[in-house]
Amino acid sequence: MHEIKPVHKTKSRKRVGRGGKRGTYSGRGCKGQKSRAGRKLQPFMREIIKRFPKTRGYRHETRLNEIVSLNLTVLEKNFESGANISPAILAEKGIIRKIGGKTPKVKILSKGELTKALTLEGFQFSKTAQQKVEKAGGTIK
Repeated sequence: MHEIKPVHKTKSRKRVGRGGKRGTYSGRGCKGQKSRAGRKLQPFMREIIKRFPKTRGYRHETRLNEIVSLNLTVLEKNFESGANISPAILAEKGIIRKIGGKTPKVKILSKGELTKALTLEGFQFSKTAQQKVEKAGGTIK
């Protein structure tokens, strides 16, 4: 392996901009930053970076005040009659996810029917959802 050599001949690099056969502009065009000797072009990424806002942590907005919506169909499917339900219990069962290590606020919406008497604690309700829970024999704390 150490004796292998390339088959083609080595080609010398063309030195541009030092007189000779390339003419006065030597393939660099006319004037401007790109035609100068020893040019130092500004990195293109710098312009993109400069456009971003400089406020600290602008990408990571806190989602702690976010309210998770949940329909009555989910409660009907996952819980037995007479069960006590809270946002912490929903997080344990994997129905909702914690946000930033904390259980989020949960609002119960009225999509679907509820036939089981459930005890709901620590939720927000839409008016129709509250009526459906009470109609099914459930209690709200």
